[in-house]
Amino acid sequence: MKKIKLIITTAILGLFLFAGCDKGFEETNSNPNDATIVPSSLLIPDVVILTENIMYSSFVGMDMGSCWSQQMAKVNYEEEERFQVRNSVIEATIWQGMYEDVISGGKSIEDVAIEEGNDYTRAVGIILQAYGFHVLTDMFGMIPFSEAMDPSNLQPKYDTQEEVYTGILSMLDTANALLTTGTGTINSASDILYGGSSTGWLKFANSLKFRCLMRVSGTSLHSAAALQDIVSNREIFESTADEAKLIYLDADPNANPIYEAIVFRSRFEYKVNEVLVTKLNELNDPRLPVYAQENSDGEYRGKPSGINAVPSDEWNYDNVSAVGEFYIDPNLPGFFMSYSELQFLMAEARQKGYINTGTAAGYYYAGIEASFEFNGLSAEYDSYITENAVILSGTQESALKQIAEQNWLGLYCQGIESWTEWRRTGYPVLALPIEALTTKIPSRYNYPPIEQSVNSVNYAAAVAAQGADLLTTDIWWMQ
Repeated sequence: MKKIKLIITTAILGLFLFAGCDKGFEETNSNPNDATIVPSSLLIPDVVILTENIMYSSFVGMDMGSCWSQQMAKVNYEEEERFQVRNSVIEATIWQGMYEDVISGGKSIEDVAIEEGNDYTRAVGIILQAYGFHVLTDMFGMIPFSEAMDPSNLQPKYDTQEEVYTGILSMLDTANALLTTGTGTINSASDILYGGSSTGWLKFANSLKFRCLMRVSGTSLHSAAALQDIVSNREIFESTADEAKLIYLDADPNANPIYEAIVFRSRFEYKVNEVLVTKLNELNDPRLPVYAQENSDGEYRGKPSGINAVPSDEWNYDNVSAVGEFYIDPNLPGFFMSYSELQFLMAEARQKGYINTGTAAGYYYAGIEASFEFNGLSAEYDSYITENAVILSGTQESALKQIAEQNWLGLYCQGIESWTEWRRTGYPVLALPIEALTTKIPSRYNYPPIEQSVNSVNYAAAVAAQGADLLTTDIWWMQ
């Protein structure tokens, strides 16, 4: 993991695009000292930064992630918390951002790397594309995939989630092969995730594949053999040092978006949720004072989800605990995937008998230990795991509940992933917010309205196949 200055390379991308301009102009105006192609490594920072800025943005990561998984709550402007969604935000921030910045950016890295004969950066481009498709299909369900990167096709078809996940798993296998048997280099100064380490990207690709396989483990794509192969034969995260995370810098615009929203833009309405505080208290969990700040009465108090017309006397800026200072620090890492998450997924896989390596308890406690390490609480770990409510025990379902809830706690402020894992596992059990505008907590995002006009035929086909374009329509792997 490398902390370097975040450089938005718009000018570099401009050079790349300019290189494809009119041939006659190029022949008569070329300068032998000018760059005509941008090295693939130099395209990496933009894609990494833009990805995490989407995942941690206030509307996506916080409003429609952390609030929906009931880790955060708001004492004002609580529309999204009650599921009144602004479709313009979905369109501009997520749909366009993921396709135009993340997936298209990853494809550019791959294409340039092929021209260079650089297998390593080609793999990086493929991994970033796979990650973008993975996030999009989990958010929406059916999405354009097989035809999405064809610039001549302005109306790509929507692929089923089964087809999308089959493609994602294949992409990650390709990346694994390129990084294992291929050749190349990754510029260390440009690689703001792994400092030029091909092994780092290899571990990320395989750990991400494990997550994807667990995501679809209740579907026709379930493969215990594939999960076991990853654990037995592939490089995966071995410690927190291997995590895929972006270290943000101290000041706007290169600080973590949570800091930018709450501190820099004074969005103090973001608070901790009553569900989170209750769960931490039940477990006698020392992460509570890290996750939350004391309110004006010197107490840790969360707000229940929902409630219209706030702030009120009961739930306001002063008497509800703010998000912990650690999590509103400008340097807070932006996670693509953490070691603790992988350990909890492996614990679940072992508990269900999908893998036969290690023990469910061993992976479970390793996940807790990694979370405590991240939160600066390593000294508290040994005593915490002796708490009766923390010791992994009981029936199969109670053990799975413990694993899922510890993963949910470990994903604090990773809003999209905490909401997505809640959708998959059903834990912790969450109640519908007060004065919610839907009949249940959302299962997906609405498609952006522009799709109904620019890609109407394929949009209609997707809705007919998947179900109504509603927040409450379950996506394929939830069914």
